[in-house]
Amino acid sequence: MADPDPVVLLVEDESDVAETYRLWLEDEYEVRIAYNGDEGIEQLDDAVDVVLLDRMMPGLSGDDVLEYIRTEELGCRVAMVTAVEPDFDILEMGFDTYLSKPVKGHQLQETVANLLERSEYDSLLQEYYALVEKQATLQASKNRAELEGQAEFEELTERIGDLREELSETLGGIEDDDDFIATLHRIEDES
Repeated sequence: MADPDPVVLLVEDESDVAETYRLWLEDEYEVRIAYNGDEGIEQLDDAVDVVLLDRMMPGLSGDDVLEYIRTEELGCRVAMVTAVEPDFDILEMGFDTYLSKPVKGHQLQETVANLLERSEYDSLLQEYYALVEKQATLQASKNRAELEGQAEFEELTERIGDLREELSETLGGIEDDDDFIATLHRIEDES
């Protein structure tokens, strides 16, 4: 069975704009449309990967929907796609990216692709940390002779190397462990 297409939820009160976005995205993604904030919240579930969210809507605003997403700790990425010019208030908002309208098709497509890639990166990083913790725990409790030749430990070490390579490529080609660790700490500090 093939993996399902990623799910993009458009929360946009202008139906012509929402329909245009849907047309730009529907070939690669499952697209849901909500025409106001309340509908957006109703359509949010664990299947939603990316939310494209207008800020200014009648009733529940995009800011309110964003707050709901973050308070409920939903795992989706959020792009504010809005005509509201960004101001210092955005510093306190939990979105992943901000696009000022009007947006072009390629810009919207690239944004969704980047947000999905970032989600994948986050899951890779989480897996990497979990495996490194397991490796360190075993290394602290077992001597080298006990670890050598253990298939499970060798597989763990190999998977850590694979993840490090994937993360290194995502992060722009990190040369050694010190660079890798420094980059991870920098990313954690930015989060």
